[in-house]
Amino acid sequence: MRTRAAVLFEQPGKWEITEVELEPPRQDELLIRVAAAGLCHSDDHIATGDLSVADGSLPMAGGHEGAGIVEAVGPHTPGWKVGDRVVLSFLPMCGLCRWCAAGLQNLCDNGSRVLSGVRADGSRRMSLDGRPVSQAAGVATFSELTTVSVQSAVRCPEDVPLEAACLTSCGVSTGWGAAVRSAEVKPGDVIIVQGVGGIGINAVQGAAHAGASVVIAVDPVEMKRTAALALGATHAVATMAEATDLARGFTNGQGADSAIVCVGVAKPEHVAEGVEAIRKAGTCVLVGMGRADEDLGLPVSMRHLVLYQKRIQGSLFGASSPSKDIPAMLALYRQGRLKLDELITNRYTLETINDGYADLRAGRNLRGVVTFG
Repeated sequence: MRTRAAVLFEQPGKWEITEVELEPPRQDELLIRVAAAGLCHSDDHIATGDLSVADGSLPMAGGHEGAGIVEAVGPHTPGWKVGDRVVLSFLPMCGLCRWCAAGLQNLCDNGSRVLSGVRADGSRRMSLDGRPVSQAAGVATFSELTTVSVQSAVRCPEDVPLEAACLTSCGVSTGWGAAVRSAEVKPGDVIIVQGVGGIGINAVQGAAHAGASVVIAVDPVEMKRTAALALGATHAVATMAEATDLARGFTNGQGADSAIVCVGVAKPEHVAEGVEAIRKAGTCVLVGMGRADEDLGLPVSMRHLVLYQKRIQGSLFGASSPSKDIPAMLALYRQGRLKLDELITNRYTLETINDGYADLRAGRNLRGVVTFG
C-alpha cells in the first residue's frame, strides 16, 4: 500500500512530503491510521543534525509522538482488533527484558533501535522506489498510515480525543515524569523548571501535581512564562539568575530542592546553572539534549558535588513506563487534573510541517500538532 509521509533525506535537511510504500502488518504488528502527531523538538534535532541517526538510517519518515486508530492487525496477534484507539509510545516495551521486569520500560533493551528506525531483524516497513525508508522511533507518526510493533502501542479510552492523547506519546510523559519520577518532587518542595516548551511545561504540571509549594518556571519567551503560570507555576522569570534568587528567598538561602533542565538545545552551562541553583543534597534533572559535537562534559566542580552531596540525574522519557503511565495520565486528563488541550498552540497539515518547526524554533509554540483529515 502507499501512504504520504514527511521524509528526511539528509542531515541537515527539511521534511519532504512524499508517497512511500508501506508493508502490511506482520505478526505482532498493527497498521495505524494516524489521527494526530505532535511536533516534538527531538524530530527537529534529527532534521538539523543536532541528533545523529545511525549510519544508513536515511531516508527516514519522521514523527515519534502520535495517536491513531488500528486499521489492520497482523496474523497471530491476539488482544487487538480493528478500530482500537492507540497512543504510540516512541520507546517500545517488550515486557521481558531486565529493565521492563524492573518497572523501567523507558530503558527497554528494544529502545536501542529508536535512532535506526528498523525492526529487530534489521528490515524496514517503508520504502521509496525500492529504497528502504526508516521509521523514526519505529512509529513514523508523520505519516497518514504507519505499521508499528505492538510493543509501541498503548490503548486510548474512547472518550479521550486523539489530538490530546497524542501528546502523552512523548512530551507530556517526558516532562511530567521528569518532575514526578526523576526529581521525586515531594509536597512542600521548591522547584525550578528551566525551559518551559513542550516538555518543560509538563514538568511544571508534574511538580504542581506532586505538591510542590513553589514552582518557578524559567524561559526567555513571555508567552511560555504566561502559559506556565496558568498550568501550575507559582512564579515565572526570564533567567536562571532570577530563579535562583527566588528559590533561595524561599529556603533561607539554601536553594531549590530540584532544578529540572528542559532547554530545547541544552548546553553544559545550563546544567551548571541548575546545579548551582539547588540546595545541599538537591537534584538537578537533565532532560534536554544538546548537539552531539558539544557533548564533551559539564562545567561542574567535583568538589562541589561531593561536599554538598548534590546529584545530577538524567531523565529519559521521564523515567516512565508507557504501559502504566500513559493510561494514568489519560485518566488524569479525563478528571480535569492534567491539561492537554491547553498545550496545543497551533495545528498544521502534513504539508505545512516545516512551518510548524519554524514556529517551534521561533518560540511561538508550546506544542504544535499535525492533524490528519
